[in-house]
Amino acid sequence: MNKLMKAEEFVNVHRVKKEQFPAFHVTPPCGWMNDPNGFSSYHGKIHLFYQFHPYNEAWGPMHWGHSETTDFVKWTELPIALAPDQSYDDAGCFSGSAIETEKGHLLVYTGVTEQEENGVKNVYQNQCLAIGNGKTYTKLAQNPVVTGDMMPEHFSREHFRDPKIWKEEDGYYMVVGNKTDDGKPHVVLFHSEDAISWEYVSVLAKDDTGMLGTMWECPDFFCLDGAYVLITSPQNLSADEEFHNGNNSVYYMGSYDKNQHIFHYDAVYSLDDGLDFYAPQTMLADDGRRIMIAWMQSWDSNIRPEGQKWSGMMILPRELKVKDGKILQSPVREIENYHRNGVRYEKQEVQGTCRFDGIKGRVLDMTVEIAGGDFREFTISVAQNEQFHTDFSILQHKNRIEIDRTYSGMVRDVNAIRRVKVKSPCKKWKLRIILDKYSMEVFLNDGQQVFSTTFYTSLEADQISFVCDGKAIVNLEKYDIVVA
Repeated sequence: MNKLMKAEEFVNVHRVKKEQFPAFHVTPPCGWMNDPNGFSSYHGKIHLFYQFHPYNEAWGPMHWGHSETTDFVKWTELPIALAPDQSYDDAGCFSGSAIETEKGHLLVYTGVTEQEENGVKNVYQNQCLAIGNGKTYTKLAQNPVVTGDMMPEHFSREHFRDPKIWKEEDGYYMVVGNKTDDGKPHVVLFHSEDAISWEYVSVLAKDDTGMLGTMWECPDFFCLDGAYVLITSPQNLSADEEFHNGNNSVYYMGSYDKNQHIFHYDAVYSLDDGLDFYAPQTMLADDGRRIMIAWMQSWDSNIRPEGQKWSGMMILPRELKVKDGKILQSPVREIENYHRNGVRYEKQEVQGTCRFDGIKGRVLDMTVEIAGGDFREFTISVAQNEQFHTDFSILQHKNRIEIDRTYSGMVRDVNAIRRVKVKSPCKKWKLRIILDKYSMEVFLNDGQQVFSTTFYTSLEADQISFVCDGKAIVNLEKYDIVVA
């Protein structure tokens, strides 16, 4: 039995029951999930692949899991698309992207090999192709089509991964993450007329300062609302007012020299200020929207409960826009088609701890507007009962946001609190909160900042409280989300 068939058979036997999963966030059927891959449109449907290890709830030899949707909300599981079964990818089919072509749905991924040379294990990462019909995929005989030897000598052959492909008038382009032998991160650019035969073009973007991490994973480059944007996921960042410690996901704003194929960036910002967000990837939807998805988990603070037979989920896909030189994010508008049981309150006074009839639950879309008042701290406490709660707090006197999942029921000594500067001036506060059983995504002031956090609190903890140390006047609107 080949590795693809073996993996699919294992999933069919060990698939976790549907009710144990979130209601509308993509998860693996069992085992481990990390980076989103191949987020793309093909024959009118949206496809999402992802890094997948079916045999264990921890990271292992990477396969490509596969789901599809027509509306970014209700997903259907499809058979596993790729398994590490060739000499050029037998150590893993790492992250990549996809594009619709005349020949079919083309997947571009990193094939990983390990070779022992003179008693030393060397790792090589190269870029490979597979083509299919939206259900099954065949790897190309020409693989690998882009190798490290196509780049300058001092570029890493081991850290050369995560290709993102797109098409322009003169053919196909691909960006790939890489770093120099002395540890400076950069994104390299390749070109092809037919998407099969590739040539090295340039270093699209780089960091020589040593301030922006050691390796830029999962690069994505596009034009949005007339501005050029590069997204990467840098490893090993040190915290400052913009970034937190460790693995981050960031975007760079700047200009693109199409003649020299160089992206000149003049600003770098965090994409998500929560505890769980990494490896985002975007696609251009058929209606022209730029949609982003990402892995909603952290490498260093995985809080999956012992005994849970799946690990990892994706964010709810988000629409991206550029305003005043920064990206705004909002939940895909299709989520509103699943709104049920609306509840609204206007001009309610919050002092001390307050609850409101009908404002509760673990699968919902809620907007909280603080229209006035006088306070230092305002907290929304979710997934709450007598024992558990997860808190999102506005520390107005410090111009900070605090997320605290200390009391969410987790039993590991991992990161539980994140404090972040409010990065845009706030005269009023508007919070849109998406809950889906084990996660919270908060969109501050129409997506000027976003905070994604997981917690695996028992589902009977479904109360929501509002806590104010002074007085706040709030408007509330809440909908259950029902995805049958």
